[in-house]
Amino acid sequence: QVQLVESGGGLVQPGGSLRLSCTASGSILSIRINPMAWYRQAPGKQREFVASIDNGSTNYADSVKGRFTISRDNAKELVYLQMNSLEPEDTAVYFCFGHVFSRGTWDNYWGQGTQVTVSS
Repeated sequence: QVQLVESGGGLVQPGGSLRLSCTASGSILSIRINPMAWYRQAPGKQREFVASIDNGSTNYADSVKGRFTISRDNAKELVYLQMNSLEPEDTAVYFCFGHVFSRGTWDNYWGQGTQVTVSS
């Protein structure tokens, strides 16, 4: 069983920065994860795409372009989301997503989420 675990959320003032991390744990011997992505869900809203990284190519939602940067450490199956110039509208639970190859099959996995609150 593979788990994706997020960390790095918290409370930050508008204009501040946070870096989220997501790592794979559990039965991770010989797994591959591609693509990896971040989604978010604000209260009362549907989960929405934030950013993805697929074999090194990145893609961003228009709302975060120029402010957020996704990157990954392939050796450690880690993905990061550097969030700068945070706005109250960025307040949400952020979820890590991974398309995982493990034990001969590809499956989609989600993390439990980490809360990001942008408020003064």
